[in-house]
Amino acid sequence: MQIENKVAVVTGGGAGIGRALAVELAGNGAQVVIGDLDEHDAAEAARSIGDAATSIRADASTVDGVTSLIAEAERHFGPVDIFVANAGIVGAAGLGESADWDKVLAINLRAHVNAARLLLPGWRSRGSGYFVSVASAAGLLTQLGAAGYAVTKHAAIGFAEWLAIAHGEEGIGVSCVCPLGVDTPLLAAMRSSSGLSRRIGAQSIIKSGSVISAADVAAETIGAVRAERFMVLPHPEVLGMFRGKGADYDGWIARMRRLQRSLSGGAAAPGDG
Repeated sequence: MQIENKVAVVTGGGAGIGRALAVELAGNGAQVVIGDLDEHDAAEAARSIGDAATSIRADASTVDGVTSLIAEAERHFGPVDIFVANAGIVGAAGLGESADWDKVLAINLRAHVNAARLLLPGWRSRGSGYFVSVASAAGLLTQLGAAGYAVTKHAAIGFAEWLAIAHGEEGIGVSCVCPLGVDTPLLAAMRSSSGLSRRIGAQSIIKSGSVISAADVAAETIGAVRAERFMVLPHPEVLGMFRGKGADYDGWIARMRRLQRSLSGGAAAPGDG
């Protein structure tokens, strides 16, 4: 996949992995539209890049929000070639309430589906296009403390797989990014949370492997896009964990129970915020 002179959209691009991906794309010759709910962060990210980037306040969890991102790209640079579905939230602790599930499903999964629905007709007619799904190692393994996050990241990987299979022979590429611990505002918020559940989730991530920079994730991702490689594992150790899970599912569940118990000091499975 050639990145030079391509038009890219990055959701949640004002900070963290999204901002790093926008910078990396621009550094590789792409023109980038940065979308984020935080208008100030999005604008600052675009200013740091220069003329190759513009920003817009957009809610990627809604059809209108994704439509506005695509329209902004077409107005400034041209048709979208690369769409990076990066925006995401941890969601509520434990099982949460019905409204919590609506929110986490909307941003972590439906945003990806809506973007694909809007972009696929043009990509198919042009015979090219690239979809980058920023999921998580939690989608291959799981996430302690937050059922909504674990479930939606599994679902995001499932959707990316389907997209790659259904449309891969039409010139449409897909990469799915599954990092473990990344030094981002999201992880920092989990670590400093007053809720035991969130802190346990953060500690389980930190104990599982090294915490790398968002720039490391971005570089690995763009390399995968160039190579048109589906699975992107910025933490190579995740592959071994995933294989171990598949080889002995019951043993893996038992190990995760023990980890949860050790991190919670022997308390029952947490469900606080």
